[in-house]
Amino acid sequence: MKETMLDAQVNYTIEHEGKFYIIEHVPARVCKETGEQYFSPETVEHIQALIKGNRKPAKFIETPVYEYA
Repeated sequence: MKETMLDAQVNYTIEHEGKFYIIEHVPARVCKETGEQYFSPETVEHIQALIKGNRKPAKFIETPVYEYA
């Protein structure tokens, strides 16, 4: 069977306690056919530690929010 997963670095977005977070350059395995992203348990733990920790973010961005209706 042909390998359909590629190693890549992706942006990961998450909402936590009413705030949105973007983590850049996250290592992932990405399916070439579907674009589905898979993360190792260690990567998920690292993301959680970044969100819950008191570490200063690399930058802040302003994001517009729209209602679909």
